[in-house]
Amino acid sequence: MAKADQFRDLSDDELATRITETKEELFRLRVQHATLQLADTSQLRQVRRDIARMLTVQRERALASFEMEEA
Repeated sequence: MAKADQFRDLSDDELATRITETKEELFRLRVQHATLQLADTSQLRQVRRDIARMLTVQRERALASFEMEEA
């Protein structure tokens, strides 16, 4: 499980790439869960929360750039 500060250190492109990769990982975990191959179901929750953290950082950056444009 990563902290939001770790995601804030990434560039915009790196963050977008990580979001895409993590969403793909979540898809694979869901398939494993559906086919009863996933032993540790807590991974689903951890990955979902990591995605939420990354999306939050991405949204913070979007709002910050929007505020700078208005000023």
